[in-house]
Amino acid sequence: MPGFKAWFHRTFDDWFFRSMIGPAQTKGAVHGADHFAREYWKRDLENRKRFTHEQRERKRAEREARRAGG
Repeated sequence: MPGFKAWFHRTFDDWFFRSMIGPAQTKGAVHGADHFAREYWKRDLENRKRFTHEQRERKRAEREARRAGG
């Protein structure tokens, strides 16, 4: 259906239409709707930070080993 696809993009990609319907609603989007979702989000964030920190430390140790050995 090329007609529908063209209409869809003409309508929903149009900045004027998007400005008429208003901004996206983000209230509560990050934390989730309930306590369980908020706690899961917090745990996930901590795990990501820990992983990033571990990766940084591993790379730093590898650089120092290359400097000392090479």
